[in-house]
Amino acid sequence: MSITLYNTMTRSKDPLEPLNAPRVSLYTCGPTVYNYAHIGNLRTYVFEDILKRALLYCGYEPNHVMNVTDVGHLVSDGDEGEDKMALGAQREDKTVWEIAQFYWDAFRKDIERLNIIEPDVWCRATDHIEDQINQVRILEEKGFTYTIDDGVYFDTSRLSDYGKLARLDIAGLRAGARIEVTEGKRNYTDFALWKLSGADSKRLMEWPSPWGVGFPGWHLECSTMAMKYLGEHLDIHCGGIDHIAVHHTNEIAQAESSIGHEWTKCWMHGEFLTMAKSDDSDGGKMSKSAGEFLTMDVLVDKHGYDPIAYRYFLLGAHYRQQLAFSWEGMDAAASALGRIKRTILEARAGYTGAEEPIAACMDEFDASVIDDLNMPRALAAMWKTAKTPDASAGEIYATLLQMDRVLGLGFEDMAPGDAGISDEEIDKLIDDRAEARAAKDYARGDEIRDRLAENRVEIMDSPDGTTWRRI
Repeated sequence: MSITLYNTMTRSKDPLEPLNAPRVSLYTCGPTVYNYAHIGNLRTYVFEDILKRALLYCGYEPNHVMNVTDVGHLVSDGDEGEDKMALGAQREDKTVWEIAQFYWDAFRKDIERLNIIEPDVWCRATDHIEDQINQVRILEEKGFTYTIDDGVYFDTSRLSDYGKLARLDIAGLRAGARIEVTEGKRNYTDFALWKLSGADSKRLMEWPSPWGVGFPGWHLECSTMAMKYLGEHLDIHCGGIDHIAVHHTNEIAQAESSIGHEWTKCWMHGEFLTMAKSDDSDGGKMSKSAGEFLTMDVLVDKHGYDPIAYRYFLLGAHYRQQLAFSWEGMDAAASALGRIKRTILEARAGYTGAEEPIAACMDEFDASVIDDLNMPRALAAMWKTAKTPDASAGEIYATLLQMDRVLGLGFEDMAPGDAGISDEEIDKLIDDRAEARAAKDYARGDEIRDRLAENRVEIMDSPDGTTWRRI
């Protein structure tokens, strides 16, 4: 089954045409391990997981590589400020190596909870310092670099098509630049390949190089490691939409100047998760720099949500659309997940293993998957399956199981306790509680309240009656 994907480079939905089909080389920008990933970061990784699952579903064989940035990611895209890893170490009074391992472990825990398939290759920047030095040497030999007191820089004026991914207005950027942020930079868009530590300073992470002691630039690691593990031709390169203008633009400049030809055929980017406006929030992009940010631990441990409810929440919007996070949206996702879980468990009871998926429902689902990963339409096909009146329980289960190969909601592994309590059971218990309270059997009333709380159901009493919500 062929698939069509939106290519940021062409600004169009293009058929996937892997260089060595059915193999697909897939590189995804990974975490900078100086802090927990927030749920906005994790939206990108869920999108990439859906992509990988869709490729497998369509018969491709993805070879997936993801980097781990544990050095060189400065707080400014303009190659200024401190390394985020060093800031993390200072904040927590740990070594940078301890920080890197702790937050990489935390990230892997998060993606496991979200049922995200791990990459085939993890590659840490600090394990590939020599590879990155060699990449700078190649660019230097080809005349694409210059060295100043601050480090080795890439000369973007050497490329006539620099900024093609973001369609940057280079002349406009130059005109709008009020100051030269780094003394000695030739062009406003030039960026660091190797940053020098300086004679009077010693950094927490630094290495010797032909240009002096220092550390690699953030952009350098991705292009270097992607080519090391996937070669000079990538089928797909992914990341968040915020990577387009700087990080991915600079990756392209480095890679294509080094190899002399087009590097990546399809560039894919996931949109932001924003915070919905509320009484205590003005909304906007979720960011660690804002201070408070939501993590999976907050959703799961503090608010009691099933991690897969967050995955379900994300599937409700296309990956190229901004999505506003709200607690009401999470409640709705948790409720919907509970309903489909109960459908799964009921249908599984009538499954013999001989049933075939429902063809009409699968046709709708497949069409949504191959049309640039349209998960809202895929969910609609899932619910149509669950409500198909003339299908047997076994056919419904077989169909939902097939769909879950892409959705990744964990249908096959669901146990009876996973589905929680149904809406009908909640209403019945609330009626029972009302009767118990009317009979002054307050112990029974408290027992029902506790049972509902154990099932993450909060009840609210008022003069108009009792209402409830899932928490």
